[in-house]
Amino acid sequence: MKNTLGNNVSVTLFGESHGTAIGAVVDGLPAGISVNEDFISHQLDLRRPVGKISTPRKEADKFNIVSGVFNGKTTGTPICIVIPNENTQSKDYSKTYGKARPGHADYTAFCKYNGCEDYRGGGHFSGRITAGLVAAGAIAIDLLSKKGVKIGTHISKCAGVEDDSFTEYESNINTLSDKMFAVLNDEKGGQMIKNIENAGAQGDSVGGILETAVIGLPVGVGEPWFDSVESVISHALFSIPAVKGVEFGAGFSCADMLGSKMNDCFTVTDGKITTKTNNNGGINGGITNGMPVIFRCAIKPTPSISKEQETVDFIKKENTTLSVNGRHDPCIVHRARVVVDSITALALCDLLSQKFGTDWLGDN
Repeated sequence: MKNTLGNNVSVTLFGESHGTAIGAVVDGLPAGISVNEDFISHQLDLRRPVGKISTPRKEADKFNIVSGVFNGKTTGTPICIVIPNENTQSKDYSKTYGKARPGHADYTAFCKYNGCEDYRGGGHFSGRITAGLVAAGAIAIDLLSKKGVKIGTHISKCAGVEDDSFTEYESNINTLSDKMFAVLNDEKGGQMIKNIENAGAQGDSVGGILETAVIGLPVGVGEPWFDSVESVISHALFSIPAVKGVEFGAGFSCADMLGSKMNDCFTVTDGKITTKTNNNGGINGGITNGMPVIFRCAIKPTPSISKEQETVDFIKKENTTLSVNGRHDPCIVHRARVVVDSITALALCDLLSQKFGTDWLGDN
């Protein structure tokens, strides 16, 4: 099993949903970067369950940085962040072992790891593991912000309701940074929440689309082919368990556009080169062009639902049915947005260090 993302700056995830602890190791960051533990806590709070639209499982997420930070600054050695699991109910899963939950990795994990996998709560495949990713990403988000690079994600669509689009990027990003339910239009957000609650009351779940904007990236970041900005960010995003689709700029809609409409015409304003539109999402030839990098990712409905579904018992090799009990989210879109911000920040640190070197990421 490989659990590491990145080259110059990398993150490794460890732990299982119902194990003793989960966490992350960040390697490659230079010495001297300030680590704001209050900001890490804030980011973990954004991932926390919210009311009826989330799982009843409540974890304190009291993290402990056990290496790589001394006197509030990075030492240049690997940063290890440990988050204890304190609210597990493993008996919910022992009763149904061998029955493949539709949409989950139960069957594939059993085949890959010869039945030695920790199946409780999805084990290492659980969304619970993203807490370590958020803690590690908080360090990356904070250091990028000091470099003028800001990241913001909103719930573009959820439960059949569409949010407003980004307009004033920096202002929008600042507004979203403290929202537990990250929408630009609170009225539409309220309708999303009602629809999520209705689906949950029926034993079902919903998915959605998250839209992310990155501003302040220097021109010229990225490589033409295998380390293009799209390649690196997409690789990172598809590491999030619920992500099933990614598009940049106009994305799939460009298939129905004429070249004259899709092309972003260049212009000079106050001595700065920009484009009049941003259908390419701030990227040309795999390289940043100075415009906001815009992308969207599709989040599938939470697979754990209480409705009875057809499945198999892969131990007995026979057909059966399954109704998933336990504590589950009727929607994870609102919790996933901080995970998207976090893994995007880590991917960008790797891309930026490829161009400027890891020391560029250090405090000025």
